[in-house]
Amino acid sequence: MPEGYAGEGFFATSLSKAVGTARANSLWPLPFATSCCGIEFMATMATDYDLSRFGMERLSFSPRQSDLLMVMGTIAKKMGPILKQVYTQMAEPKWVIAVGACASSGGIFDTYSVLQGIDKVIPVDVYVPGCPPRPEQIIDGIMKIQELVKNEPLRRRYSPEYQHLLEKYQIA
Repeated sequence: MPEGYAGEGFFATSLSKAVGTARANSLWPLPFATSCCGIEFMATMATDYDLSRFGMERLSFSPRQSDLLMVMGTIAKKMGPILKQVYTQMAEPKWVIAVGACASSGGIFDTYSVLQGIDKVIPVDVYVPGCPPRPEQIIDGIMKIQELVKNEPLRRRYSPEYQHLLEKYQIA
């Protein structure tokens, strides 16, 4: 329950706190999995860890119907523009998790063909470390995104700082 005033038969809070709580508990993730981290994500969605209890029951494989981009695994430099296109097709507000060492920093693949972190092409909100990360780490990353979503002001996406961030990544 968001912060507010409660009494017998009533509860009052601000609109931004109510919207933040609703958004945080109804994220629609788009898994962008390319390698072993995708397998760990499948384990996280399975019955032992059950990510659906965090409001993530519906995986969306359409960028236009997603608000959380989960990039998992090694991203080749040739895939960078495609990842950026998927990101720009998502509706605002949108958030990004880089799952695993490869998505976060290129991992052990310090080569000319591997993107050394997806933050070279799109902004990232939460990094989940590991090679591959355990399901508990992925759940922790989801909980960090939920905290960020819950406490984000409604107008942050229209702020000059956010617009500057998008210009830095050359996103319209």
